[in-house]
Amino acid sequence: VLLNLNTDETVTYRIVGEDEADLKQSMISVGSPIARALIGKLEGDAVMVRTPSGEIEYEITEVRYIG
Repeated sequence: VLLNLNTDETVTYRIVGEDEADLKQSMISVGSPIARALIGKLEGDAVMVRTPSGEIEYEITEVRYIG
């Protein structure tokens, strides 16, 4: 669960394999820019993600494991 520090909008993504990715279902590929920025980070960490429309700063508010 991420908080966009620019807009105060909360988004939830599930990091999945390349073949399972579906942005409409908030499932992002492990190789996507957002997932790469999140790997190895913890709740409370801030991450900067480069997107085609510019950089977005997120705070990680929650990490969930779905088995």
